[in-house]
Amino acid sequence: MAAPRKYPDELRERAVRMVRDIKTVPGGSAKGACRRVGDQLGINPETLRGWVNQAEIDDGDRPGVSTDHAARLAELERENRGLRRANAILKSASAFFAAELDRPQR
Repeated sequence: MAAPRKYPDELRERAVRMVRDIKTVPGGSAKGACRRVGDQLGINPETLRGWVNQAEIDDGDRPGVSTDHAARLAELERENRGLRRANAILKSASAFFAAELDRPQR
């Protein structure tokens, strides 16, 4: 189970939009934009920078693993772990019953 988010999605989207708007202004830097918007909204600038980077990846403006792909990968890894665990249980059960069948009957 994932931890609850500290910031609501609406605030995240608004902050990312504000940083992008400031960056498009001539002379606007990403670091300065994150610091300014972070101070206005009470968000750590490094947290905000990470949100902006991930939004750029999700939009295809920057190379990297998108949020959707990362979620799908995590889901598949969870499913894989469950299947491996079930397989191990079935192997040990089959070995147990095979040993029972090999014992001489009285």
